Amino acid sequence: MTTRLIILGATGSIGKTAAEVIAAHPDKVAVEGLVAQRQADRLWEMAQTLHPRWIALTDAEAAVALKTRAYGSSIRVLAGLDDVLGVIADSPSASVLAAMTGFAGLLPALTAVNRGMPLLLANKETLVAAGDLVRQAAQASGAPIIPVDSEHSAIFQCLALPQPVRRLILTCSGGPFRGWTTTQLQDVRVQDALQHPNWSMGNKITVDSATLMNKGLEVIEAHHLFDMPYERIEVVVHPESVIHSLVEFVDGATMAQLGWPDMRVPIQVALSWPQRWHLSSPPLDLVSRPLTFEPPDAARFPALALARQAGLRGGIYPAVLNAANEQAVAAFLAGRLPFLAIATVVETVLEGVRENPAVSQVEVVMAADAWARRQADAIILRRGGVT
Repeated sequence: MTTRLIILGATGSIGKTAAEVIAAHPDKVAVEGLVAQRQADRLWEMAQTLHPRWIALTDAEAAVALKTRAYGSSIRVLAGLDDVLGVIADSPSASVLAAMTGFAGLLPALTAVNRGMPLLLANKETLVAAGDLVRQAAQASGAPIIPVDSEHSAIFQCLALPQPVRRLILTCSGGPFRGWTTTQLQDVRVQDALQHPNWSMGNKITVDSATLMNKGLEVIEAHHLFDMPYERIEVVVHPESVIHSLVEFVDGATMAQLGWPDMRVPIQVALSWPQRWHLSSPPLDLVSRPLTFEPPDAARFPALALARQAGLRGGIYPAVLNAANEQAVAAFLAGRLPFLAIATVVETVLEGVRENPAVSQVEVVMAADAWARRQADAIILRRGGVT
């Protein structure tokens, strides 16, 4: 059976890796559509190899250049978010690989879930900002949600046979600054933060890995994906990134999913589940280097605790956390904010929340997101950054 697939965030690292997986299994996956934000040239190049029925840029101005490139082609070109949402809603038999960066991925993913489409979720911000809303929609429509994050994919695979669970253990590489002192962290440059020791990812998620905010977002995501209380979700630093996560059952038995750091594996699992497709990869070597573990350092990396606290408070707190973090990371990448101030900005914005309504409608999430971004920008401006 051939899977029809829409890729959201096609030109990012997940989208590019998904293209490699699809190229290795052309008889199993047919690409329905490709969506990116503004990389017209890259999207057009991908279309020549993946042969989608349609392609889209959410940036309507960038889509003008794409339409010029596609003139005379049979590939339909869409422009703007509204067109993307419309064509997703009209393609209910397709699966959707949600790999857009940040909060921008929420509405396309939610549209797919509302239509009952299988959601292969690589955009953790969707569940962080609107987890309750997305889960309710999935329950109502019957849409399956299969995680693509390597950690959540590992848990998903370990839970293939339903068994009573004691706790989930998310592994964390520790990022590029594991072992750095607070004094050293004061002088972190952008190029330092983008040097992840194990994974090749986009800039935003790489910075999130450096602050450990990425692991905090994954704690919230795991809570929603697996309906697990926060007190039964733990994080352990595992620098080698060979064990991708673990599940401890009520009798103490613990299952883990192991493999080299390679995003082709969780992407292919999401596409093929419950089957497993062949993948050319080196065998796992458990002899040449030890596997080590340590607790995360909450004092030097406070973002992890901030995320857990936001998750426990629920309501709009996770959406506020996510929005403030996106603004702070963008300011850091632009050279307007020191590395250590990222968590400070997020904490300050969270402290300013005065009401915490339930996330029962997407408008509540959108309003919380917009408010948090304004607050974060104002704090960054007061610190001397330019917004």
